Amino acid sequence: MSRSSTGRAALSIASWLHERWRCGVHCPSESRFALLLAVVWSVFYSVPFWRESTHAMWHPTLGGVGFMLSLLTLVVSLQAMLVLTMPGRTLMRAAASALFVVAAASSYFSLTYGALMNRDMLRNLLETDSAEVGGLLNARLIATLLVCGVLPAILIWRVAIPEVTWVQRLRQRLGFFVVAISACAVALFAFSANYAVFFREHKPVRYLLMPAAPTYSLASLLGTGERLTANGPLINSAGAARRSAQANARPLVVFVVVGETARAANFELAGYERPTNPELRSVADDDAGSLVYFSHAVSCGTSTAESVPCMFAGLGREQFRVEDANRHTNLLDALVQAGIDVEWRDNNAGCKGVCARVHRVDSSEHRDPALCEHANCYDEILLTDLPARLAQVREDTVIVFHQIGSHGPAYAERYPPDFERFKPSCRTNQLQHCSAEEVRNAYDNTIAYTDHVLARMIDTLRGASDRLDTLLIYASDHGESLGEQGIYLHGMPYSFAPRVQKEIPMLMWASAEYQTRVGLHDDCLQARAQLPSSHDNLYHTILGATDVRNRAYDPKLDMLAGCRAEPVGFDHE
Repeated sequence: MSRSSTGRAALSIASWLHERWRCGVHCPSESRFALLLAVVWSVFYSVPFWRESTHAMWHPTLGGVGFMLSLLTLVVSLQAMLVLTMPGRTLMRAAASALFVVAAASSYFSLTYGALMNRDMLRNLLETDSAEVGGLLNARLIATLLVCGVLPAILIWRVAIPEVTWVQRLRQRLGFFVVAISACAVALFAFSANYAVFFREHKPVRYLLMPAAPTYSLASLLGTGERLTANGPLINSAGAARRSAQANARPLVVFVVVGETARAANFELAGYERPTNPELRSVADDDAGSLVYFSHAVSCGTSTAESVPCMFAGLGREQFRVEDANRHTNLLDALVQAGIDVEWRDNNAGCKGVCARVHRVDSSEHRDPALCEHANCYDEILLTDLPARLAQVREDTVIVFHQIGSHGPAYAERYPPDFERFKPSCRTNQLQHCSAEEVRNAYDNTIAYTDHVLARMIDTLRGASDRLDTLLIYASDHGESLGEQGIYLHGMPYSFAPRVQKEIPMLMWASAEYQTRVGLHDDCLQARAQLPSSHDNLYHTILGATDVRNRAYDPKLDMLAGCRAEPVGFDHE
């Protein structure tokens, strides 16, 4: 069923609700009212759920038809019971109104981008800034919210529901719950084998049921006690951070570049057939330093809210829990404790708590009209005062750059007009209205612009080589889907996410002076770059690169450890 048919159905239901106003003794009871809402949501707002369920489980047999009918019984009963958990008519109407808006918005994003309304997606929503919201807004989304969300939400209040005593209400609702639970039990028992497969092999499908999925995910997120900002005393499980006894006359500067939504599949350095990295290829051919591309790198998560804290946590993906991240010290804290000057430069939606205790420079506070044509600035805004900043460096320094990179769906807003190299490109945030080639062209233009920004950073570091030893490390936070299998953007559950959302570009550039400083062997490093790597390596690699050690440091995860001379005064704990 298309979005237009969903809109017509919503208008029909709205008309029916209006006709039922002042319906006297024929008004629906609370249970029948809840059942009607559940049918509307389950049938008309959960089109992606039925599409994926049918694709996964449909068989043109009597048993196949029976299973789909039992599934309809199950989801309608559950959603009706969800409404009836609200005490009283007023709260039930208020909840139903809110759920119509939630269902309309969630259905739009599921239909348009293949988004799943799981906990990670809700976390992303809670941490989204106004610029990201602006990048998603369009006429179709607004129309969907108004027609399928706001209008039914208003008309719900025009439906007369008979007033009953609390005893009658309790009796009616208990009766409905008994019938509904019994119907669910029969459905599950009659097709237990089908449900065993459905629940085990097709888990993500449940996050397409509206509005139950976003409601459940939000409750689950809030139920964990997760905090989006740091509260209370910090836990330093990594122990004290210390540096080696080896003295260096020249300051060390490390650029750590956190990319956004760049996928390895579209990086020329990774073997992509298009010239998306021409400037970095030129850098790789000069003698002023060494460029290394890590060919088999994967991310910690599929969303910024998860990956960025994980990159700096030092726990590894298997042990990392995003809800605990802000209660623990991270890589930046360890660097500061060891006496390194740390700065975070942001051109995205914030650092997700990682930079809470270091100096932060936000591009939104220093907008340059030439670089800020849209809600977000182009990533070169991060470089405007960089030569002057390096001229002031007197001690070892780490600067983190958080890019807007290839953040979708408005890819065409992520690069200046001069970087419209692949044409025609998709110029709208409604990717489903563009051809696959137009989406690919727009996305590849963002990668080519990232290539330019990284090359400019390296040029800036080379320009300071007379007095600084320099290193640059780049890794994207996660990848992106560009419409493959009907999926756009990112944020799928990690276990089920397509590879393009997890396989990321990761590279390092080391100046000749830095290589001499640490005794870094280029041949060894190039060989190491062909082995598997991930965000799990970043914490340990950056500690190792800056001569910092703590209890959490693991030389086995330090990608440079076996290719450089160990600093004087260190032994591995």
